[in-house]
Amino acid sequence: MIIGICGGTGSGKTTIARAVVETVGAENVLMLEQDSYYRNLGDMPLDERHQANFDHPDSIDIDMLVNHIKRLKQGEPIEMPIYDMVTHTRLDRMEPLAPKPVVIVEGILIFSERRILELLDLRVFVDTPDDIRLLRRIRRDIKERGRTLELTLDQYERNIRPMHLEFVEPSKRWADMIIPEGAQTGMSVQALCSMVRERLKEEAVTI
Repeated sequence: MIIGICGGTGSGKTTIARAVVETVGAENVLMLEQDSYYRNLGDMPLDERHQANFDHPDSIDIDMLVNHIKRLKQGEPIEMPIYDMVTHTRLDRMEPLAPKPVVIVEGILIFSERRILELLDLRVFVDTPDDIRLLRRIRRDIKERGRTLELTLDQYERNIRPMHLEFVEPSKRWADMIIPEGAQTGMSVQALCSMVRERLKEEAVTI
């Protein structure tokens, strides 16, 4: 079962994906993050890397991501790239991943690529207000990625917001399930976990 979890930056996609892994069991669920598939910008000066548009589909190695999803779907192992978000480069080593009954593909742009959409058995969109997403992005960039408030706000205004409006928000129409921010989030995640468990039971019976 291949599940896609999409939504804008800071929407809570990763938190929900990890909740599914924790609830259903890490032995059953593999998480594949779009952020691992950013293109390597090691040949560019660091200042230019910081100015790159990481919210446009061209920033992602879509061919590799699609290939890896297909291989996992066929029960084959992959070697996932490891991306350093501070330096915007790929590390020399890869992370070997074995296929599991459930694969969660998580990222802001996964619903904007037709080839990925066709591979997903369930499409989940996390719908979170812009102000909450911006606050979360500021905290994350400063704490985890060593960026200044000014740099984060500049990136939000220049790239994140316009790309969200052009690619992320319109892709919500492809969702089978929309999880809202707020009191209903927990109930929606429980419903999602129940669906995954039922699918696992069906597969076990079939086998």
